[in-house]
Amino acid sequence: MDGEPDTNPKTALLAGAVKRDGSGRRGRLSRGYSVNSLRSEFISRLPEKVKSHLQDVESPYEIDLSQSTAFSRGEKDYYERQISTLKSFEEVDSLVTSDCIDEEDSEERAQEERAMKISNYANIVLLLLKIYATVRSGSIAIAASTLDSLLDLLAGGILWFTHLYMKRVNIYKFPIGKLRVQPVGIIVFAAVMATLGFQVLLQAAEQLIQDKPSEGLSPEQFIWLCAIMISATVVKLVLWLYCKSSRNDIVRAYAKDHYFDVVTNVVGLVAAILGDKIFWWIDPIGAIALAIYTILNWSGTVWENAVSLVGKSAPPEVLQKLTYLVTRHPEVKRVDTVRAYTFGVLYFVEVDIELPEELPLKEAHAIGETLQIKIEKLPEVERAFVHLDFECEHKPEHSILRRLPNT
Repeated sequence: MDGEPDTNPKTALLAGAVKRDGSGRRGRLSRGYSVNSLRSEFISRLPEKVKSHLQDVESPYEIDLSQSTAFSRGEKDYYERQISTLKSFEEVDSLVTSDCIDEEDSEERAQEERAMKISNYANIVLLLLKIYATVRSGSIAIAASTLDSLLDLLAGGILWFTHLYMKRVNIYKFPIGKLRVQPVGIIVFAAVMATLGFQVLLQAAEQLIQDKPSEGLSPEQFIWLCAIMISATVVKLVLWLYCKSSRNDIVRAYAKDHYFDVVTNVVGLVAAILGDKIFWWIDPIGAIALAIYTILNWSGTVWENAVSLVGKSAPPEVLQKLTYLVTRHPEVKRVDTVRAYTFGVLYFVEVDIELPEELPLKEAHAIGETLQIKIEKLPEVERAFVHLDFECEHKPEHSILRRLPNT
C-alpha cells in the first residue's frame, strides 16, 4: 500500500501475514499477526491524503471518503473495504475471547414479536377501512390498494406462521433446525404480492379497453376517501419506520411491505383524485403503474431468497473474517480450505486445517472442537464443520454433483 494502492478487489489484507518458504511459495500463516499489528502496519502504509481524513489515527474506523475529490472511485472502495475488514477482525477477537455464547437479546426478540403483532392488527383495521373506501368511491386504483391490504393480511399470516413454526423444533425430524422455513415463507409472501400485481394489471387494462369511466365522487365520498387513505398512509409510514430497524429478516419483510403500502396508497389516492377531477383514464393507468411496480419489486425478493437456498458462496469479506479467525487458532500449522455458503439466511462453513502429524487424537479433537465453537459464535454462521488433516497436498475430499442420481 505504499504510494498509490493496489485497488484490485482480490487483494487480501492478510497478504502481509503470510510466511513464505525458500522457494517463494506460500507457507503457514503466522498467528503473530493480530488485528493490532495488522492495523498498525496498515496505517503506517497509508498515503498522507488518506491519513488526513482519519479522525483518530490509532482507530481508523471513522473515515468518510465519499465527499473527497482526491480519490478515484476504485481507491475509495479499496480503503473502505480494508477498514471494514480490520473492523470485522476486531469483532472476531472480542467475540471468540468471551467465555460464553451470547444469547439473542431479549429486548430485540420482544421488539420483533411486537412488530409482527402490530403489523397484523394494523393490516386488519386498514383492510376494513379501505374496503369501505373502495365501495364508496368505485375507484379501481383504490380497489388495487384494497386488494393489496387483503394480500398483506394473507402474507402476514404466512410470515407469522413461519416465525412460530421455526421456534418449535423436533431434532429427530429436523436435525439442523427450521431456519430455512424463513426464506421459504418470504418467497411465498413475495409470490403472493406478485400475483396481486397481475390481477390489478388485468383489471385496469380491461377498464381501459372497454372505455367505461366510473361514476364521479360526491363531496362526502371525496372527504371519506381522502381521510381513509391519508390515515392508512400515515399508519403504514409509522410501521415502516418501526420495523426497518430490526435485524430479523421476517420483520424487515414487513417493513418492506409497509413501505410498499405507503407508495401504493399515495399513488392510488392521487390517481383516484385526478381520475375523478380531470381525466377518468388516469385512475386505471395509476392502477397499472402500481401493478408493474408490485411485480418488479416482489420478483426481486423471490430471486434474492431463492438464491440464498441454493448454496451461493459468501462474499470475500466474510471469507477473510473466517480466515483470520482460523489462523489465530492455536496449533494450526496451515489452512487448507475456508469455505462458506448460504443454506438459508445464515452460512454453513467448512474449514480444513493441518495439525502436527504427531499430535495425539485427544488434543487434535479438542483443537477442532474449540475452533468449531468459535466459528459458530459468529452471528452470520449457522453451522461449522472442521476437518483435521496432517498435510495439505491431497485432492479435495468432496466431489461436486453435477446432476441428480437416476433414482
